[in-house]
Amino acid sequence: QVQLVESGGGLVQAGGSLRLSCAASNLAFSSYTMGWFRQSPGKEREFVVSISASGDITNSAGSVKGRFSISRDNAKSTVYLQMNNLKPEDTAVYYCARSNYVPSPNRNLYDYWGQGTQVTVSS
Repeated sequence: QVQLVESGGGLVQAGGSLRLSCAASNLAFSSYTMGWFRQSPGKEREFVVSISASGDITNSAGSVKGRFSISRDNAKSTVYLQMNNLKPEDTAVYYCARSNYVPSPNRNLYDYWGQGTQVTVSS
């Protein structure tokens, strides 16, 4: 059974940084695109950033470009989300997900999801 487990969320002040991790198990991690999405109360889950299987292609939402970056360590079956210059509007539950397609913001292309980790940014 594929498992994706996020960690690293927490409370941070505006302007601060956090690094999220997503550890994968029971899948050929290096064969899949990985993505990060987020969802805040009353809103739909939205795309944040994704990375190709080899790590050479990334795709970011405009709202996080220049502040967030994604990376992966295929030897550790882990994908990371580095978040800098955080803003209160970044407050959400952050989810990692797996896709069998090229990096895409389309959440329908992601078939396995983690349980999420809460990120709260105070002003």
